[in-house]
Amino acid sequence: MERTPMRTPMTTGAGTVRLVPYGEGDFAQLVRHNTPEMTEHLGGPETDEQLRDRHRRYVGLDDRGRMYKILTADTGEAAGLVGCWETIHGGETIWEAGWGVLPGFQGRGIAVAATRLVAEEARASGRHGSLHAFPAATNAASNAVCRKAGFTLVGSGDFEYPKGQWRRCHDWALDLRGEAP
Repeated sequence: MERTPMRTPMTTGAGTVRLVPYGEGDFAQLVRHNTPEMTEHLGGPETDEQLRDRHRRYVGLDDRGRMYKILTADTGEAAGLVGCWETIHGGETIWEAGWGVLPGFQGRGIAVAATRLVAEEARASGRHGSLHAFPAATNAASNAVCRKAGFTLVGSGDFEYPKGQWRRCHDWALDLRGEAP
């Protein structure tokens, strides 16, 4: 069966947010996310070199995933980043989702809306049967996003992220083979 890549980059939106594909000119948005508050559950801020490597990975995802800037639908302000990418989990290739919403925009449902849009993109690609998220067990906000976006908690485990740092994470999964929740 032929697999469809992620959709052609486009702006898409629903309700409170619009997603715009992350591009070469978005490094400053990534820097805004590299604070102790935003990286508390991710091992802390990255070095400039690590950020530049991340920027190159985000720009180069192609059909292996896509990162987006999250813009508020009402004002068009950049509220955060969201995306999904291919990874191996349990011996199977899956989509993995990740997001970050800047402090001034948190608590408004932005992460949930953006994650649902990314799930729609992953489902439309037809490439993988599930989308997973692996928030730290201590990250109440991201675990709530998973629950509100329709993911099911399927387990917990110790994950190495970043390299050399182990943390307990929850494994949330969203079945992409059926209808959207």
